[in-house]
Amino acid sequence: MSAAAQTEATQAGLDIDVARGVLATEAAGLSALSASLDQRFARAIDLLAGCTGRIVVSGMGKSGHIARKIAATIASTGSPSMFVHPGEASHGDLGMILSGDAVLALSNSGETVELADLVAHTRRYSLPLIAITGGAGSALAAASDVALILPSAPEAGPIGLAPTTSTTMQLALGDAIAVALLTRRGFGAADFRLFHPGGKLGAQLRRVREMMHGAAELPLATGDTVMQAALLAMTEKRFGCLGVVDDSGRLVGIVTDGDLRRHMGPELLARTATSIMTPAPRTIEPDQLAAEALGVMNDPSRPITALFVVDAQHRPIGILHIHDLLRAGVA
Repeated sequence: MSAAAQTEATQAGLDIDVARGVLATEAAGLSALSASLDQRFARAIDLLAGCTGRIVVSGMGKSGHIARKIAATIASTGSPSMFVHPGEASHGDLGMILSGDAVLALSNSGETVELADLVAHTRRYSLPLIAITGGAGSALAAASDVALILPSAPEAGPIGLAPTTSTTMQLALGDAIAVALLTRRGFGAADFRLFHPGGKLGAQLRRVREMMHGAAELPLATGDTVMQAALLAMTEKRFGCLGVVDDSGRLVGIVTDGDLRRHMGPELLARTATSIMTPAPRTIEPDQLAAEALGVMNDPSRPITALFVVDAQHRPIGILHIHDLLRAGVA
């Protein structure tokens, strides 16, 4: 190995060691944060869950960047929330914070001067104030209704000054608050989709009934249908399969291209659908998620490309093809 290559390899090893050190330091901080949670956290959730207005999140500098993300997470999980910059608050934006709102203020030191007017505003109008701070004896902690104190933990890196571990703990505690709130409010996947209609996540949270082809497009036949007629139905509907129903309209089997190949012979067209179908096909219900339908189709033991949608009586009411999921961005 050349000297240059050795130097590059040595530097790469040092870089990786530094990165692992940062992650280990921050992981230790998160472990300490988890162990420090007590009834104050539950009290904070009580106040935020009881908020009839918006949860206003604020912070300065690096804490402000974290506050923006926390506000976005809380808003996307069912609790109206917004970020207010503390500097702008002192120049008119306090008017955005109204009766019924609650304030979540972030400051690692707890002595951030720019937060003073916002804190005074909450005290003047008796708005709930929850602090996330590393300063247990700070002015912010003393003024708040509930102070969530970050445990003492070193910042990552050799100089230990840049906000790293502290902001990681702030962010994680904000996530914990958001998840505790959505759990308290019974916020589920269907609700989540209302706030995330775009992109792959929104597509995966769509219901099967929103994507399925309806009754008019169903390729169906009774069990005594001869394959000559059944093949015409399969070809007309273009899903590559045929659902076989009994006299009550319940789905009892499916004929696929694979079934045709397995039973290929001179007598195929005269046989009945029942004689070559695969019984008890996999199905899905209309209110299940598109992501669940994709999981059924992608079962590694037997992947399929089309899935019948059935009602409570197991009667087919729709059909979903893998191409529908691909077009919608689910797959």
